Amino acid sequence: MDNLRNTVVRAKPNPGAAKTLVCLGFCGGGSGPYLPWADVLPPDVELVTICYPGRDGRFLDDFAPDWDALAEDATDAVAAAARPRPYLLFGHSMGGWMAFEVAHRLRLRGGPLPETLIVSSANAPSRGLTPRDMFPAQQDTDEQLVTWMRTNGLLPGYVLDDPELSEMALELMRADIRVRDTFTAPEGATASVPLEVLTGADDDVIVPDAAEQWRALAGNGYRHVELPGGHFYTPEIWRTLPARIPALAPLPAAG
Repeated sequence: MDNLRNTVVRAKPNPGAAKTLVCLGFCGGGSGPYLPWADVLPPDVELVTICYPGRDGRFLDDFAPDWDALAEDATDAVAAAARPRPYLLFGHSMGGWMAFEVAHRLRLRGGPLPETLIVSSANAPSRGLTPRDMFPAQQDTDEQLVTWMRTNGLLPGYVLDDPELSEMALELMRADIRVRDTFTAPEGATASVPLEVLTGADDDVIVPDAAEQWRALAGNGYRHVELPGGHFYTPEIWRTLPARIPALAPLPAAG
């Protein structure tokens, strides 16, 4: 792996934090959509985002050729980011699959495991890769992909309206789609740590019973939170999403 400084991104370094929230990116995304969360996390939690190859500080690196290569890269990064304090592992959409995969690979390696695995707006990986998961699709035109990103994603309008920036966003999205389409679920894997699942009430990207399918993979505690909005919730919900994660709720004061 290349320089960890470019792979493990600490928005606001907090050496005195008691734990870390480690975030894995979604299809076509980078670290940027997570960075504002540093301002809404509890003061004892440090935000860390994992930068996949081919974007942000690693834009000179080749994109991962397939799911296995990206998962191995992400597992190494999370293992490095996790030390020396307890951490929670978060993934949104495709990142939810990646978070599940990374936690599974870390368990096979002997840790370090997250205190809690948090998946957001993701179908359960046990379904395997279905046609519903393969959207947007490799055969989509640039116009179709831009429309999807404008409707369902978090890219600001100025990116999608700028030809050069839009071309870069399309290249990144297509690279992630190619990786996603090589996904295979780790056979027999379950969540060996407490699992929290977040879903949007109006999300038509994931299946209606996604939360129940995730429950079947939970082996050590399970919580489901339904939130307003679609695949990325509402703008306000996304901006303050860490406040909706039960595992990050402050402990009640001792009576």
